[in-house]
Amino acid sequence: MEIRQFEQLPKEIIEGIQVVHRYVFEGDSLKEEKLHNKNGFLAFVAIEGGTVTGFKLGYEMEAGVFYSWLGGVHPSYQMQGIASKLMAAQHEECKKRGYPKVRTYGRNAKKAMLILNLKHGFDIIDTFIDKKGRHKIIFEKEL
Repeated sequence: MEIRQFEQLPKEIIEGIQVVHRYVFEGDSLKEEKLHNKNGFLAFVAIEGGTVTGFKLGYEMEAGVFYSWLGGVHPSYQMQGIASKLMAAQHEECKKRGYPKVRTYGRNAKKAMLILNLKHGFDIIDTFIDKKGRHKIIFEKEL
């Protein structure tokens, strides 16, 4: 398995991300327009034998804060440390680019992601209710 980094996603990689996204997010497709016009956009993609097995997307949220926006691992490849490798690659690149903080949001329904964030040094800094009425947890990590 290799982790590849992108600032712009090729069509075939977007298609692979879509497959994983549908599995992870209950059949929902990622709206491709959300992948464009993000300041400092970075994508980290796990690829095994030409197949996208996982992804981690993010962008600059505000000066000095990188927002780790969206990620997931295909169920067939879970429990192999892929999410941890993607997160580590993202954080390492953020450090190189001079970001002092990474922020992400989580939902209680996605417990594996909450645990992963805590294992990787994130702190819970706040909570809020999103536009869809879901309770969200704000995590932040000093790099």
